[in-house]
Amino acid sequence: MKSRTVERVAEALLPTEFGEFRIIGYRSLNSNEEFVVLVRGELRKDRPTLVRIHSQCLTGDVFGSTKCDCGQQLRTAMKMIDREGSGAIVYQQQEGRGIGILNKIRAYALQDNGADTIEANEKLGLAVDQRCYEQCAEILRDLGVTSVRLMSNNPDKLRALEEAELKVAERVSLAILPADAARHYLRTKKERMGHLLELV
Repeated sequence: MKSRTVERVAEALLPTEFGEFRIIGYRSLNSNEEFVVLVRGELRKDRPTLVRIHSQCLTGDVFGSTKCDCGQQLRTAMKMIDREGSGAIVYQQQEGRGIGILNKIRAYALQDNGADTIEANEKLGLAVDQRCYEQCAEILRDLGVTSVRLMSNNPDKLRALEEAELKVAERVSLAILPADAARHYLRTKKERMGHLLELV
């Protein structure tokens, strides 16, 4: 049996414009990362749970940036869970695919001069995507989740949960109508990173 690498720290009610959730805080036991989970309703082992793993995007989630679709994806996931009546969002602090907010701003500056998101990271000497999802899977198991309907366009998340022995019963597409400013970003994700997107 694997040793635990996360611990549950605190829990409270969180009323939102998308309905009432429980907000649960976890901390990593092998890094300084903290996680927040939003849970709606009862998570049952006898049916797949509607789930999103969402990587922190300060610019999109908080400031409403139209350079990406992150904030729209988060709000859409909350609406879908509200309609479903149950589900969970694991919010991980891996800003900018793990490069951090300051490097993300540096990458934005390179994108302003024509680089795509992959080229910008490479010019900064950074990996294209440094995120890992093992602890997200561990958190879901701690919540009693064994099978998921994963709201994601990212095949890496699907693979990571399957490798962590969580059953992915379904991939639920998050179809977002992108702002014009995000189209190049999304095309890069589709064509160069294999994201499962339909672009119009």
